[in-house]
Amino acid sequence: MNYNHRLDKVRHYVHHFFGTKELAQLSYHNLVHTEAVVSNAVKIANHYRLEDKETFIVVTAAWFHDTGYSTGDAAGHEQRGAALAAEFLRSEEVDESVIAEVEGCILATIWPQNPKNFLQQVVCDADLFHFGTPEFSDWNKLVRKEAEQRAGKKMDKAQWRKSTIALLESHTFQTDYCRDMLDKQKRKNIEKLKEKGLESLPAAEEPVIETVADTFTPATAPEITDLRKIKNDRPDKGIETMFRISSNNHQRLSDMADNKAHIMITTTSIIISVLLSVLIRKLEDNTYLIIPTMLLLTICMITMVFSILSTRPTIPHGTFTQEDIDTKNVNLLFFGNFYRMSYNDYSNGMQRMMNDREFLYGSLTKDVYSQGVVLGRKYRLLRIAYNVFMFGIVVSVIAFVFASALFEH
Repeated sequence: MNYNHRLDKVRHYVHHFFGTKELAQLSYHNLVHTEAVVSNAVKIANHYRLEDKETFIVVTAAWFHDTGYSTGDAAGHEQRGAALAAEFLRSEEVDESVIAEVEGCILATIWPQNPKNFLQQVVCDADLFHFGTPEFSDWNKLVRKEAEQRAGKKMDKAQWRKSTIALLESHTFQTDYCRDMLDKQKRKNIEKLKEKGLESLPAAEEPVIETVADTFTPATAPEITDLRKIKNDRPDKGIETMFRISSNNHQRLSDMADNKAHIMITTTSIIISVLLSVLIRKLEDNTYLIIPTMLLLTICMITMVFSILSTRPTIPHGTFTQEDIDTKNVNLLFFGNFYRMSYNDYSNGMQRMMNDREFLYGSLTKDVYSQGVVLGRKYRLLRIAYNVFMFGIVVSVIAFVFASALFEH
């Protein structure tokens, strides 16, 4: 079975499905966040290097798991989503065993989550991935907005925060990958909520907690207008273009510097070879040329040394710590900062960076700045090399002419 082709059909079907349904009340559970959950599922599947069939199961479940919101109330939406998935997959003549696994993954997202196997764990973590991201607060506001729209009344913010804390504290990421990458930020999200004076509030009533849990369980998306705020962790096209142009310009300038250094090294090497192989053997009979020859040899040596220094690489220690990641003080875009690290450590660091707009742009800024610093050093050393060679050649020629003139007289 061509699973990639099947996934394309699933994606088109769900896009069309959401486009034909009434989503006025869905500030959170809609297509855009469904796409985010799909992206999370793909990310986790890639980390564990799932086979094509397993990836198809978890990604298909991610696409369908909230479609039930478009055909009824929050209660029972997982069952309706599983039924829609099964109906579509049967129309595509997908194996019943695969359909059963997709249904199982969708039903596993019912709160409280209770996955029975690893694939169900992946879908559960993809569904609530945002619990451990810096953007959780924004998503939570949209969940409350949707709950208010459904209830037809305003929710008490203090009570909502209280029940949200209870929800987060009762939640556990199912996979090691998500626990390692997201637990720390989830704890920060809980602490941020607690800092808003929740200690003085009365205990939240159980029905409120159920409302929040029921609203959170499906992971789908805010309205397009509201989502622009949440999608601020994605690079804007203009900023992305700026970094790309800056990096390309620096790379071209670096290549030019390397070419200039190569020219100097080649030229001085030829001159030194001629001096050592031809001229020096004749100095015994032409002693008046000793000073000009030594002068030219010294100039060529100095020029060559500075040219080599301008292209000599400097490699850092090649490691970073978890503290560097937490404080965002490491540039993971430069190989010198990670070439001695394990793939898992580097991958986790990159995931943290890609999920954090400030960390991402900070790394890009550091990368451009570091390129500029290296370029500055290259061109400074090259300027010294060219100046030494230019003025040295003039002085050497004058010295040869002057020595020859004195010898003739």
